[in-house]
Amino acid sequence: MDTATGGEPVEMDTTTRGDPWHTPSIDFSAITEKTVLIEPSLITRCQKRLCYGNSSQGEFPLAANPSIVLHASCRFFRQPANFSPDFDLSISELAALDMCQRRAIFKPMTQSERELLKERCGGSWKLVLRFLRAGEKCFRREKCQAIAGPGHSVVVTKSGAVYTFGSNSSGQLGHGTTEEEWRPRLVRSLQGIRIIQATAGAGRTMLISDTGRVYAFGKDSFGDTEFGIEGSRSATTPRLVESLEGIFAVQAAIGNFFTAILSREGRVYTFSWGADAALGHQTEPQDQRPHLLKGDLENVPVVQIAAGYCYLLALTCQPSGMSVYSVGCGLGGKLGHGSRTDEKYPRKIEHFQQLKLQPVIVAAGAWHAAVVGKDGRVCTWGWGRYGCLGHGNEECESVPKVVESLQVVKAVHVTTGDYTTFVVADNGDVYSFGCGESSSLGHLGTATEGQVHRHANLLRPELVVSLKQRGERVVQISLTNSIFWNAHTFALTEAGKLYAFGAGDKGQLGTELLAYQSERGNPELVDINLD
Repeated sequence: MDTATGGEPVEMDTTTRGDPWHTPSIDFSAITEKTVLIEPSLITRCQKRLCYGNSSQGEFPLAANPSIVLHASCRFFRQPANFSPDFDLSISELAALDMCQRRAIFKPMTQSERELLKERCGGSWKLVLRFLRAGEKCFRREKCQAIAGPGHSVVVTKSGAVYTFGSNSSGQLGHGTTEEEWRPRLVRSLQGIRIIQATAGAGRTMLISDTGRVYAFGKDSFGDTEFGIEGSRSATTPRLVESLEGIFAVQAAIGNFFTAILSREGRVYTFSWGADAALGHQTEPQDQRPHLLKGDLENVPVVQIAAGYCYLLALTCQPSGMSVYSVGCGLGGKLGHGSRTDEKYPRKIEHFQQLKLQPVIVAAGAWHAAVVGKDGRVCTWGWGRYGCLGHGNEECESVPKVVESLQVVKAVHVTTGDYTTFVVADNGDVYSFGCGESSSLGHLGTATEGQVHRHANLLRPELVVSLKQRGERVVQISLTNSIFWNAHTFALTEAGKLYAFGAGDKGQLGTELLAYQSERGNPELVDINLD
């Protein structure tokens, strides 16, 4: 009960409303304005608390939109908060902490782990929230996803179940056999384990559970997955990677000659390919131990990793903004530093500052790389063979360069393969360019052009009409990233449908081909339930 000015008691029971979050409107015209003198130093201090780093006040939603703060305040007043009162935190900091606690990746963390993450992110819960949201944007954590591996495929459903199909010579499908599968088949040995992320290499598959554990099957090596190692073994069912005990993993990336793991705290660990300290540490090819990536990234939180042919890219989230670091082989300029020299330790790609572009998604192809900027621009660099950079030629670019023909498109996703690049726009349209081998670009051509256009290389991005004709909004593209396998491509739609095209000679498309076919140029729906 409450008493209105000069009136009878008024009932304040919010449950009488249909919307439990609804609050009565306030007549602001009836509020008497009073002049309040505030010390200038307090104004400056408050303004600084609204933002982070050198960014403007409107950069961060909790500071720019008071309704978010008010919404969080209502939650605190109408139900118990999930933390003890902290008089040192501003209301926006409390709101950020509340939003962090709603993330599945944040919930199981102990208080000390949370404080360490806060310190690592820059000492603010708003920065921690920014870090978590950036990771969610980079890859489909907690959502269904499809992985087009070298000769085999992996699909993770919304519920965390895993289906595999395609080549199985090393047991990389995880079914306890080495027989090929032409239709999606559930990996039953994972029953009771919820998988949130998957990656695939040649003859190898890795999965990450919602508890941060890593499971691997196929070739029993973290290193030379392309050629195999003499005497190496194979695992035909998922096995827990025990050497990662104590590391809560959120992403895995399989490159050529090495494997990388990203932890919940934004640290990067690598296996193998340590000859000549190529990744900052000295190891043997069969080394099963993870090594923390040394150098500048030790104290910088990483939100996404991408592995290519002998190199690694890392997308970081710092108070000053998002950045990309690269390490490994610099052949073709794919490290983005303006040269073709190797880097034994991670080095920041400085050219994005000149382009005034803040990267939010990074992709590493075999020989080239790409990013999507916060403003929707796409940059590519590295070896430009077959036009995979989209600049209208086959020249190499040793620093990131904006794809001019995509300037009218606001990109939200990019993925790269062996001389191939796909871009997804915010309206669900898909563009592809580069090598057209195996019909993996999705361009069918006309009846008179037939096979000629379907395998044509594209020097500039072209709309994938065959996907647009499906009338579906595409949210993710995955394509094979291997120089030794014919490529295939998956297109995942907002409605939860999966389309496949490209090479299918091993069953990796999830549908059987006719006797004389080895590929499919037209996207076809894969019979699988992604819920």
